[in-house]
Amino acid sequence: MSEQTSGHRTLAVRESSARADAPAAIEARDFNFYYGDFRALEQITMLAPRHQITALIGPSGAGKSTLLRAMNRMHDETPGVSSDGQLLLEGADINGFSDLIDLRKRVGMIFQRPNPFPMSIFDNVAYGLRLKSQGAKKGVIAEQVEQALRGAAIWDEVKDKLQQSGLALSGGQQQRLCIARAIAVEPEVLLMDEPCAALDPIATLKIEELMGELEERYTIVIVTHNLQQAGRVSDQTVFLSMNPETRAGFVVEVGPTQQIFTNPKDDRTLAYISGRFG
Repeated sequence: MSEQTSGHRTLAVRESSARADAPAAIEARDFNFYYGDFRALEQITMLAPRHQITALIGPSGAGKSTLLRAMNRMHDETPGVSSDGQLLLEGADINGFSDLIDLRKRVGMIFQRPNPFPMSIFDNVAYGLRLKSQGAKKGVIAEQVEQALRGAAIWDEVKDKLQQSGLALSGGQQQRLCIARAIAVEPEVLLMDEPCAALDPIATLKIEELMGELEERYTIVIVTHNLQQAGRVSDQTVFLSMNPETRAGFVVEVGPTQQIFTNPKDDRTLAYISGRFG
């Protein structure tokens, strides 16, 4: 970590080995997103490189969560939504998937507040596995559940109470259980929408450490309002802002996190990083 002081903020910035030429897992090309006649996202162009953590930062209303949720079509049931331009998963049009279950096996989602199912810890993780591999033997499912719980760094805490309700866990444990549920089906991409917003600092640290381990196997895109967190965990940062006239979100600057936080190219990025607006 290196430290950068901007205005009144001191940011610990991750020194990563991010490469600008890394292949993209997720890519947006002139992507626009609409709620009815309102354009919420305007000409979004960015990519999330494979096996890196990409942070989406920016002021409230800039469309960060809208963009994240578009990446696995969480808006599909919202009346009046539409989009144009391109949003791609490994080169394939995300809006072209006819099977949403298949898309969401490949692109998992972790929400702001932990949302374990009202069932046992074991069944929370096994739920997606049973859908994915219908007819799989119980022993195979059990092995995969253990593997996922280990991958989410929670196995040692729950291995003796797998039949207890997932709702009985602490908030931080519930979030790691949800991560275990997501990675159990072996996605390519994990989307995280402010995954630590409802957690205390100790639980937040555990999730951040876990993210560092998970990026070896998954591409991660995280929305966070916590600039210190973005600096700590991400390899690349995308700064979005809002057009004051149209109120559409747009990309101001994309770059390696260290560059964005220590030497941004756009004055608007510097103003946001230093706390002068947003």
